[in-house]
Order: sequence, then structure tokens, then C-alpha cells
Amino acid sequence: MKNTTELPLRSFRTLETSCRLFKPQPSKSMVSKSKILSQRFAAHNVALILMFVTALSVTLAGQVVPAEHWVSTWQGSPTPGGTFFSPGCPSDVGLNNQTIRNLIHISTGGSQVRVRLSNAGGAEPLVIGEATVALAAGGAAILADSKQVLRFAGKLSTTIAAGGEVLTDPVSIDLAPLTTLAISIFLPEPTGLATQHFLAVQDNFLADGNMTRANSGAAFTHKISCWMFLSGVDVVATAKVKGALVTLGDSITDGYLSTTNANHRYPDVLAQRLFSRQGDTLSISNAAITGNELLTNRPQFLEFGNAVPNRLARDVLTQPGARAVILLMGINDIGDRSTKASALIAVDQQIIQAVHNAGMKIYGGTLVPFMGSHDVYGGDYGTPAGEHERVKLNRWIRTSNAFDGVVDFDKALRDPSDPSRIFPPYDGDHLHPNDAGYQAMGNAVDLDAILNDLDSH
Repeated sequence: MKNTTELPLRSFRTLETSCRLFKPQPSKSMVSKSKILSQRFAAHNVALILMFVTALSVTLAGQVVPAEHWVSTWQGSPTPGGTFFSPGCPSDVGLNNQTIRNLIHISTGGSQVRVRLSNAGGAEPLVIGEATVALAAGGAAILADSKQVLRFAGKLSTTIAAGGEVLTDPVSIDLAPLTTLAISIFLPEPTGLATQHFLAVQDNFLADGNMTRANSGAAFTHKISCWMFLSGVDVVATAKVKGALVTLGDSITDGYLSTTNANHRYPDVLAQRLFSRQGDTLSISNAAITGNELLTNRPQFLEFGNAVPNRLARDVLTQPGARAVILLMGINDIGDRSTKASALIAVDQQIIQAVHNAGMKIYGGTLVPFMGSHDVYGGDYGTPAGEHERVKLNRWIRTSNAFDGVVDFDKALRDPSDPSRIFPPYDGDHLHPNDAGYQAMGNAVDLDAILNDLDSH
């Protein structure tokens, strides 16, 4: 294939699209020091990842895919508790004697499933009282005959260490591709700040007490907009599924401004296309985090997560069956921090090396147009200076041959009459696409080329 952000429900649009207004403005000296420290921190973490991956030397690449094998079929990259509106996502206060019913849309099906529960953003041990998985039946209801009680080393409950995650025991269940699952988790004790994926673009539900086995949705009276304590779902797939394609990005990959409950993110478009194709296919594992950056942690917005190098091993390199990555990152670094393209290129190169050391392929996504977004997001979003750095980074992505291939999202979305702006039929808010724009992004990915690359490697 070598050729050629940021927040949830529309009812909270003002909060979601103007987060910079809530952000204290540091002095120039503070910003300079922050940039230097962030760049050193990012480089340090990538160096550790490179050492880890090189030592591990375990990969699917170059090996025959077994008849049945585990792959990541869904991911909700976890972040610490933080929110713009607590009733809509109570991750800032956590749960206590409550059940969260998370609804998630898997990419590929399989004969067995296991679930990854997360306390990655927690400061204290997390007690899981019980958990179940079932087919969703609309709203918070589930199909009774599909319900499976999940166990942890044979037990109904477990404790997850601060910063840790746990896999459930596998359960046998025949899942078709593109199925919506309901994963219910009972939290019997105060959780404190709740590990979450802030932008679900999906209604999820809370109930008092242990309602993990409830078939009806009647007890789930509180609708929320984030996923909580759930970071992944794996399935045992057939040999036709060659592995997982990880989409690594920010709110544009997370699907901000796509229709809620409709699964119209660009990675969902990929999953639909892969389901429709004949022959070999891939699962999709979406490692996007809204507001995320390549270089900088944003401690005033915990829900925006850690910089990519700090989460690369967890969200990409160790995902079951991961074979390839599409990287679409940097727009927030430019808009929020006025980061130069040269600094973004340096981090991209480190990420490329880490992914290659893991035996995986990586494809560079060009940054989408964003002129017109300054009035909403401030900073260097949509400024001439920001546009200069975006164009410079895109030129390097297209021409450096550093990646195994290029996905030209910029070309797919830009207005032919003004390439610095998103084509109006695809435009959500001059930074994020709408549903039609996300469809165009998904269509821009050459899936045949990616699968051929994997076969030839």
C-alpha cells in the first residue's frame, strides 16, 4: 500500500464544543516548559515500549493464523474519571451499589467471548460484585436466553488493582458480526473516580443495586453517555479473520458528532465493509480517545487520557490479534498547543518503530481540514499558523515513506474549492465530520491493500 476534538451528546453542545473556554490559560513560559517536559515524557515512554516489544518478540506477523484464535472485536480505550456534566457521565463521582449496563457494537463475531474490565484510571482497588454479557434487545433490555454470567478464575466477583485490568473467563456464545452486546457490571462499593471511555456516542444505563441478571430495562432509569469500567471485548474468531486492525486516534476517530446509537464512526464503516467483503477479513479495535494528543497529557481534562506513547502498549501493541494500525493523530497538538510539525513527526517516527518492532503494519492518516473551527475551539484550531503545520505534517505523511501506507483522509474530506476546509456536505463543525463525512473516511481506507500487506509479510 506504499502510495499515496471534541466531546458527547448534542444536548450538551455548548459544553462539548467550547472546552477551551473552561481551561486556564498558562503563561508563555509555562507553555514552553510544558511542551519540553511533554516531549521528553513522550519520548521516554516510547523508548520503554520499544525495549518491551523487542524483548517480547511475540507477534502474529509472519505466522500462520490458527483455525481459531482470539482477536479484539471491540475496544473502549480507558481514561480516568472526569466529565463536563456529571449527570450525563458520573465518572467524576463514581458508582456505589449500582449496576452499569454498557452497550457496545462488536466488529467481528466468534464462538467464545471474554470481557476486559478496567480500573486503569482508578487510584484505589476496584471491587466487581458480578458481571454478565448478553445480546441487547433495545434500550436497556436484553435477550434472556442469551445471558451469560461472567466469572473470574471461576468466581463471581473479583478485585482489580489500582491502574489494573482483568479478563473474564471465556464463555461459549455464538456471536454474529456487528452484534450489539449488553455488558452489565455491578459495583457493590464506592468506586471513587470511575475508569471510563468518555465519548461513547451510545446510550448506556445505570440501575440501583445488583441488576446484572435483569432481562428488562425497567430498573435502568438513568441514561448516561459514557462507558464505565469496560475497556475491551475479545472473541474466538475463525481463520478467515486474519487479525485486528486498530484505529488509533482522537475525537475524529471516536466519532464525535456522529449520530448517537447509530454506529456511524469511521471505524464502524470499516467493520461494515469488512463484513460485506468476500474472503479474508479483519476485526476492528477502536483505540480512539476524544481530546487525545501525541505529545501532551491534559491533566485539567482527565477524560482526554494520556498522550499516545503512554498508552500505545496497552491500547495497540498488546491487543489480542493486532496486526495493523491506522494512526490519525496530531490535530489537537496543533490546535491546543501550537505544536510544530517537526515535533509531531519525531513522535510519529517513534510510534512507527514501536509498531514495526511488534511485527505489525502501520498506516498514516493525513489530518483532516479544520479552517473555520477557531471560533468554536480557539487556540490554533483553524488559524493560518495551525493550517501551516497541518499541511506540513500531511506532506511528510504522504511523501516520507515512513509508514507502510497512507490513508488520505484530508483528500477524502476537503472542499475542492477550498482545500483548507471540510467539504460542506461532510462538515459537522469545521473540525469534525458528520455521518456522511465519516462514511467518506471509512471508504478512503484501502482494505484490500492492508490485507495484501499482511499476507505478504
